[in-house]
Amino acid sequence: MLFPIGDDNIKGGYAPIFSYGFILLNVLVFLFQTSMPSGTQAAFVETWGVVPFQITQGIELQTLLTSIFLHGSWLHLLGNMLYLWIFADNIEAVVGNIRFLIFYLAGGLLAALAQVAFDPQSGIPMVGASGAIAAVMGAYVVMFPGSRVKMLFLLFFIVFYVPSWVFLGLWFVQQALSGIGSIGLELEGGGGIAWWAHIGGFVFGLLAGAFFRDQSYARRYER
Repeated sequence: MLFPIGDDNIKGGYAPIFSYGFILLNVLVFLFQTSMPSGTQAAFVETWGVVPFQITQGIELQTLLTSIFLHGSWLHLLGNMLYLWIFADNIEAVVGNIRFLIFYLAGGLLAALAQVAFDPQSGIPMVGASGAIAAVMGAYVVMFPGSRVKMLFLLFFIVFYVPSWVFLGLWFVQQALSGIGSIGLELEGGGGIAWWAHIGGFVFGLLAGAFFRDQSYARRYER
């Protein structure tokens, strides 16, 4: 098994208050969720998760944001939080706390809308921070293309580094291929992963990252 475990952190800048705060919040929400009886858990997810059909009817719009803080399993939660921990702090250090907060929530909201657009008739609740985290990853590859991602090959306990643009580029290609392949399944009411939320979030992140990079460069050299 191969997965990322770290990156080249930049020095200085803003403290990652929201980057790490979101991790804590997601964990606390999941602990609260799993403390409920199974039937109540299902109702909780149906109430606060994004149901695409409801969004197309203009109802329960608040779930576009609340769903960002729900997860379906411990594995789902831990995978998302690992990626958030690796990639978010560098961005917040550069753009600032409030701008990162707005960017993260906007990324999650637009990612959910992307999934709704490609699967508008679904009645299955969609939960998870992966759309917002995809936005973080998209911004990261634009803002820190030369940064290295630390990888662990668990089978042999080998640690090595790859450029962020390689790791994140391959990740996006896999998401795009999976999203295209899921179109037929979604039309038939199948599928289980919100690929288009990942794709939409990443594309938004690319655009936001380009904006943040240009703004940072301008501030650095203004007189």
